[in-house]
Amino acid sequence: MVLMTMIARVADALPLAASMQEEQSGPSLLEYQTQAKQLFRKMNSDSPSKGSLETGPYLFHYFLERGICYLALCESSFSKRSAFAYLEDLQLEFTSQYGHKVDTVSRPYSFIEFDNYIQKAKRTYTDSRSRRNLTQLDSELKDVQRIMVQNINDVLLRGEALSALDDKASNLATLSQKYKKDAHYLNVKSSYVKIAGIVVIIVLVLLFLRYWIF
Repeated sequence: MVLMTMIARVADALPLAASMQEEQSGPSLLEYQTQAKQLFRKMNSDSPSKGSLETGPYLFHYFLERGICYLALCESSFSKRSAFAYLEDLQLEFTSQYGHKVDTVSRPYSFIEFDNYIQKAKRTYTDSRSRRNLTQLDSELKDVQRIMVQNINDVLLRGEALSALDDKASNLATLSQKYKKDAHYLNVKSSYVKIAGIVVIIVLVLLFLRYWIF
């Protein structure tokens, strides 16, 4: 289930639109709304276009496009593919309705009326019968399975931009690959040394037998 949806301008983290589940709009959900606003302030033009962040029992999924961040707080059991399909749906409709106005507003939640479409899209992507009609998402959104899930505290508490953490993850992956290659090289080299040692011993034994016995 999608519990909360927020749309913000990346350049200044200005919230443009939002929607929450009515039965989940208490203090607990407001805490996640605060986290979402903090997350917007960590984003910039170099941030990954898609990402997932673990926060308590839930997951934040976000999609960046044309300087706008589309973010959804979902239950961890909610399909990642459905979540990103939902966000991309919102992006297309929001761009169609307000794309030409986004850079002109300065008041928070200037497009709060977009909640009507958010609610409609949410029903489409959370209803089990509707999801069965979206089987084409499997081929269109296969890449979302490769999105690394980070913990939101790694982003909010370290005081670093989201792009910096992504760079570190990439560097770790590169170092891991280098370590595997180096380990393989050392294993091969060690095997060659062992084989060479055995060959030397065999040659010495043969020489001994030739000169001392024959």
